[in-house]
Amino acid sequence: MVVDYAKVSVAEIMTGDVVTVQEDATIDRVLELFSRYHYHSYPVVADTGELVGIISEDLVLAVLLFHRIPASSHTHLSVVRSLGDDARGIMMPYPVTVSPHTCLLETADLMLKHHVSRICVVEEGRLVGILSKRDIVNEICKRRDYS
Repeated sequence: MVVDYAKVSVAEIMTGDVVTVQEDATIDRVLELFSRYHYHSYPVVADTGELVGIISEDLVLAVLLFHRIPASSHTHLSVVRSLGDDARGIMMPYPVTVSPHTCLLETADLMLKHHVSRICVVEEGRLVGILSKRDIVNEICKRRDYS
């Protein structure tokens, strides 16, 4: 059976129960989430549920180890982030997003184009889910009956 992945929507396979970080969460709270859940990134949301950014392991490492990075490699943004004391201060604003109605192929293309492993799923600005490359690969395997 041939599956047309252009007809499979993100809503069909996304994770809807997403572990998030409040934008005013302390760095310690962010570290606690990384320790507890072992995800590679966390969406940052406002009190309204609006997606405002994302925090990845790379960002956390860059902030925690800023003093070890040679000064010649510092950028304005890395200096600002190193001074951040909450999620808002260290997050990457404007993460790559898709709607729940976006097809799987378009989402995979965006992941590859932007070099991201996860894409936040938003509807009317609010976070409704998240989708990882692993989710897409698992879905393809399942539909090809490799599971």
